[in-house]
Amino acid sequence: MKNTLKLLVAILTVLAAGQSYVQAQEANPLKGKWDMVIQQDGAALPSWLEIKHSGIKTLVGRFVYANGSARPISEVKENDGIFSFSIPPQWEDAVSDLEFEGKVKGDGLEGTMVYTDGKTYNWTATRAPKLSYTENPKWGKPIQLFNGKDVSGWKASGEKNQWIVEDGILKSPESGSNLVSEQKFEDFKLHVEFKVPEGSNSGIYLRGRYEVQITDDHGSEPSNVLFGGVYGFLTPNEMAANPASEWQTYDITLVGRRVTIVANGKTIISEQNIPGITGGAIDSKEGEPGAFMIQGDHGSVSFRKFVVTPRVE
Repeated sequence: MKNTLKLLVAILTVLAAGQSYVQAQEANPLKGKWDMVIQQDGAALPSWLEIKHSGIKTLVGRFVYANGSARPISEVKENDGIFSFSIPPQWEDAVSDLEFEGKVKGDGLEGTMVYTDGKTYNWTATRAPKLSYTENPKWGKPIQLFNGKDVSGWKASGEKNQWIVEDGILKSPESGSNLVSEQKFEDFKLHVEFKVPEGSNSGIYLRGRYEVQITDDHGSEPSNVLFGGVYGFLTPNEMAANPASEWQTYDITLVGRRVTIVANGKTIISEQNIPGITGGAIDSKEGEPGAFMIQGDHGSVSFRKFVVTPRVE
């Protein structure tokens, strides 16, 4: 009888300890996804941070800078209300890590980043919204964002505007500015017809925040940084790219965070949640409607259709 009681006490003690660990994890205010803005050299750079538990005690995460893909954080350290982590350089021309330090401030976070050049910059972060999913959405009338004649309804994001329209085709013949739609959208269906030359690289930013890759990848293995991938986050289930310079299609549905991508008639991503913004986003205001942005700063690309059907209910 005594042994049975001892065993019962031991089991209850383990269960209580496990429950305490779970409660401690859930109560940690750092956990979650965060929309960041880094103030760097006079610019407000959209960025993104995720912090979560790995096992019982260790905090890990992911970080998206103003360019590049989501980078893994091997450990987020906590000490006296201050958290910190470091990330090796990705596309930065440097060998030094990016060093981050921060703390909870109200409902958000704030802190500093030491860039690879040794300079220190301030950043703030707000908790990313959940973006609710609408079952059986109702769709409005299709909107032709490209009229086949000129770039009305669009604006170049930089000083060099290389975008032209020839014979009903919207073209970026060389690297230059990205192209941003004047209209903004929340949930939508998008149909685009495009052509990407051999070796070129472009993309479409949904709400100006989530890039779907347009790249010359015919015959490659699928990847979240290649054709049809949501850059750095979602990998297609197959490579559906046509050979370079053939016309291709995307049919993309985005409701809340949930995205479906049909490439050249094949469903390559089906109702997957996009975790957060991708590198190169217009902003990190995920709770707001956003514009479309066509990437024009990486290489040549052409479009002959750009049709948006917004959700109306």
